[in-house]
Amino acid sequence: MDGANTAFVMACSALVLVMTPGLAIFYGGLTNSKNVLSTMMHSFFLMGLASVAWVVYVYSLSFGPDVGGVIGNLSHFMGAGVTAAVKEGLTIPHTVFMTFQGMFAIITPALISGAFAERMKFSSFVVFSLLWLTFVYAPICHWVWGEGWLQKLGVLDFAGGLVVHLNCGVAALVAAIVVGKRKGYGSRAFIPHNLTLTLLGVGLLWFGWFGFNAGSRLAADGVAGNAFLTTHLAAAAGALSWAFAEWILKNKPTTLGVASGAVAGLGSITPASGFVGMGSALIIGLVAGVICYMAVLSKERLGYDDSLDVVGIHGVGGVWGTLATGLFASKLINESGSDGLFFGNPGLFVTQFIGVAVTIAYSFIVTLILLYVVKAILGLRVTQEEEDAGVDTSAHGEVGYNF
Repeated sequence: MDGANTAFVMACSALVLVMTPGLAIFYGGLTNSKNVLSTMMHSFFLMGLASVAWVVYVYSLSFGPDVGGVIGNLSHFMGAGVTAAVKEGLTIPHTVFMTFQGMFAIITPALISGAFAERMKFSSFVVFSLLWLTFVYAPICHWVWGEGWLQKLGVLDFAGGLVVHLNCGVAALVAAIVVGKRKGYGSRAFIPHNLTLTLLGVGLLWFGWFGFNAGSRLAADGVAGNAFLTTHLAAAAGALSWAFAEWILKNKPTTLGVASGAVAGLGSITPASGFVGMGSALIIGLVAGVICYMAVLSKERLGYDDSLDVVGIHGVGGVWGTLATGLFASKLINESGSDGLFFGNPGLFVTQFIGVAVTIAYSFIVTLILLYVVKAILGLRVTQEEEDAGVDTSAHGEVGYNF
C-alpha cells in the first residue's frame, strides 16, 4: 500500500462527488424557476440511490470477477470481499477503489436527467435510474474498465468518455424522444431562470473534474499530473472556441456559451486525458467547443427536446474525445496506453471507433427498452396541469423561491 496514492485517490473521490451538487446547480439555473428544485433533486437523490445500489450489487456487476467478458459476477454483493487490503494490481485499498468508482455511478444517470428536466414523474425517474445503472451502466463499465471484452480489445477510455459521457448522451437522446417535448416547445422560448447559478455550477464541475480525470490514474504520479493539466487546457480551449463561435454566428458571446464550452472541453478530454499531451489537449478542446455548439444548434431542426443539451455536449463530446484518443494517444505520455493514428498506429483509431459504435448501439437499445417498461408500469410524464404548475410543487410540495 502506498500512503500518498491512497490519500490522492481519496481526495479525488471527494472532488468527483462534489461534481454532482455542481451539476445540480448547473442544471437548476438552466430551468424555469418553477422547476429548479425538482431538477436539482434528481442529482441529490442519486447521491443516495446510486451509492446504496453501488455497494449492494452494481459495483460487483461492474468490477467483480469477469464472466465471459460481459459482466462481473456477484461475488462482491453487499460489499463482500471489499476490504482495507490493497486491491490486486494497485497500491490503494480496495475500499478506496470502490469509493472512487462509485462517484462515477452517481453522476452518470444524473447527467441524463438534464434531457427530461421539467416534465418527468419523479417515481419514474427513480425506477428508471435504478434499472439503467443495472442494465446499461454496469455492463458498459465492465466492458471498458472491469476486464471486459472492450478492454481486452484495446479500447482506451482513461476516465469515462464511453462509460460516462457517450453512454449518458445516448440515453439522454432516447429519453428526450420517448418522454416527449415540453409543453410549448418550439412555439415559445425556454430561457434559463438563473445563469448566476449555472456559472457557479460549472465552476464546481471544472474544479471537481480534476479528480474525475487525474484520479482515474489511481496513483499520484506523472500520468496523473498530465491528466490534470490536459483537463484544464481542454476546458479552457472549449470555453474559448464555443464563445468565439457564438460571437461569429450571433454577434454576442454569452456566459452560457463559455460555461457550455468548458463542459464540452471537459467531457471531450476525459477519455484522452491520461494518454495525450498539451498540444493535443488544446486541439481536442478547441474542436469540442465548436462541434458541440453546432450540435446544440441543430436539435430543434432534428426535432427532439433535450432540455439541458446533454446530447449535444456529453454525447457529441464523448464521441469526439474517444475518437480523438485514437488520433492523439502517445506512449510517450503513458507507457501503459497505445500510440494513436498520428503516432504511427492507425489500428487504435479503428479500435476506438468500435468502442463508440458498440456503446451507442447498446445504450440506445437497452435504454429504449427500459423507458418503455417504466412507461407501461408507471407512466413517464407529469400531467399537463402539473407541468403548468411546475414539478417543484406537484412532485415535492416545495418552491425554490418564496418572495
